[in-house]
Amino acid sequence: MAETTIDLSGLPRSQAYAELRGQIDAVLEGIDDEVAAMATISALIHHGFGHLWTGFYRVVEPGNLLRVGPYQGTLGCMEINFGRGVCGTAAAERKTVIVDDVSTFPGHIACDARSQSEIVVPVTNGKGDLIAVLDIDSHRLSAFDETDREGLEAVVGWFAKHT
Repeated sequence: MAETTIDLSGLPRSQAYAELRGQIDAVLEGIDDEVAAMATISALIHHGFGHLWTGFYRVVEPGNLLRVGPYQGTLGCMEINFGRGVCGTAAAERKTVIVDDVSTFPGHIACDARSQSEIVVPVTNGKGDLIAVLDIDSHRLSAFDETDREGLEAVVGWFAKHT
């Protein structure tokens, strides 16, 4: 199981996230390196669901600046200020942001013009510090919903338990 990437695209979302969490736990067993975990989780989500862009923006200046971390997809924006775009908003507010149509989000940062919708999930460590945000873009409008929010928040919960 640890050597393969599961195709989650045809499963009901709640089942897909349960299987994803199981695979993450198996692959990352014994690992406490947050960068290795970010790289692995990005790959599993990206290839499991077939998203346009999947990755992490790491907090490099708390309360001020995010920098691109491990990701899958085309080139990401190198740095994003807190409060700017979807990622910066999720970081500043420390809450998940779902955008059904990125063209309607004030200040949206278009790293890839094909992006139509987006979800960004804050990532905290075991001390409750914000360490990153998980950013996922889709080429489809309204690709993300509350099931995705719940599933992805559970996925990034790995960091609170292991780092």
